[in-house]
Amino acid sequence: MNDDNQGKPAPQQITFLPQHGHYRHLRVYQVTEIIYDITFYFAHHYLSKGDRTVDQMVQSARSGKQNIAEGNQAAATSGETEIKLTNVAKASLEELLDDYEDYLRVRHLTQWNAEHPRYEKMRAYARSEQIKKEYAQKIQLMNDEEIANLCITLIHQAIYMLYKLLVTMQDRFVREGGIKERMYQSRVNYRNNQNNRNSRSNRNSRSNQNERSEENGRRD
Repeated sequence: MNDDNQGKPAPQQITFLPQHGHYRHLRVYQVTEIIYDITFYFAHHYLSKGDRTVDQMVQSARSGKQNIAEGNQAAATSGETEIKLTNVAKASLEELLDDYEDYLRVRHLTQWNAEHPRYEKMRAYARSEQIKKEYAQKIQLMNDEEIANLCITLIHQAIYMLYKLLVTMQDRFVREGGIKERMYQSRVNYRNNQNNRNSRSNRNSRSNQNERSEENGRRD
């Protein structure tokens, strides 16, 4: 067994691909999944068959969800793509928000604001873990005004989370750059490490030669 490497630290693993968690673990993705499910139910129950708004609302809700997933998956190789797709998700949800607000306005239904007696309770419910477990059953007991206001609340929360996520992504991109910059820096670091190891090896070799020369001199 070769003992030459014993006691030496393992070579540092070189990587330029950042590690990212699975998109399904993101709170904002979980919220947009709820938004999509509720919107699908709402559009097919409260809008007329053949109304173009049905497809528009469902597509906006799907785009909000899917672009978060695709952006997260693209993050390992392209920060620019991650930012772009996350911004598309945010824009899609903003479009969906307009559709819900239009629905309430043209039907003379109430959009709940801070003065509405059920507003704070709705906000708290939309933020809770409980909603994940029961929203599918809960919406079947609600009317169109209640469902629209629940979805409006969820959309506001998702848009805010996406805004904060975009700020984080932009800060990371400024600090770390894109993949080409990371690839170049990883290569530079690798070469520097190789040069340092070679220099240490040469110094050790010269030192050993000097020690042998001194030992031979003493013997002579």
